[in-house]
Amino acid sequence: MRGLPPTASRSGQAGRPPSHGGLDRGKLDNMTSLHEDPACAVAHGNAPSPANGRTLVAVFYSPVAAYLLHFGRDAGFAPVLVEPDPGQAEAARDAGLIAEPGLPATVSAAADVVVTDHHRPELGAMLRDALASPARWVGVMGKPQHPAPHVPALAELGVPSAEIARVHRPIGLNIGSHTPAEIAISTLAGLIADYNGRPGGFSYPA
Repeated sequence: MRGLPPTASRSGQAGRPPSHGGLDRGKLDNMTSLHEDPACAVAHGNAPSPANGRTLVAVFYSPVAAYLLHFGRDAGFAPVLVEPDPGQAEAARDAGLIAEPGLPATVSAAADVVVTDHHRPELGAMLRDALASPARWVGVMGKPQHPAPHVPALAELGVPSAEIARVHRPIGLNIGSHTPAEIAISTLAGLIADYNGRPGGFSYPA
């Protein structure tokens, strides 16, 4: 996509395979075959990354949304930006992003919806529509120490409390993120962990 935040700078010459600490390719292939781990094969480039068939919907154009869609695409998600405000949608287009005015009718149970700004006046309507969709997961950014503005916004629209409780807040993993890119990485990692039924920490099963 054009206009997305730049990825991290890459060292070395273009097209040169990354260094593996002095190990040659043959040794890496042997290590992969010994472990017989499909994830290992993908990590070493010996197998294609499987498409996850999922959609990542970022609601409201923001720096976090731009990074989230960028990283999400690299992780195998189909990225979708929703921006109901015409002015913000134009700003997104200027940045090379195409924004839908509302939640697409094609949103399925394989979609995760992330609302990236809880100060917008359209917050309640966007979350109401997301909750009414088949989306697997719905969340809104915000710190747990602060009041949750989405709760009264949804209540005013007549959304039942049981439905309001489905909205995840905060979102992402607690990695101490501060920048838009870090917040996007935290959010995406949290979605992947939730989808895979993993705790998302440094504890691994034996």
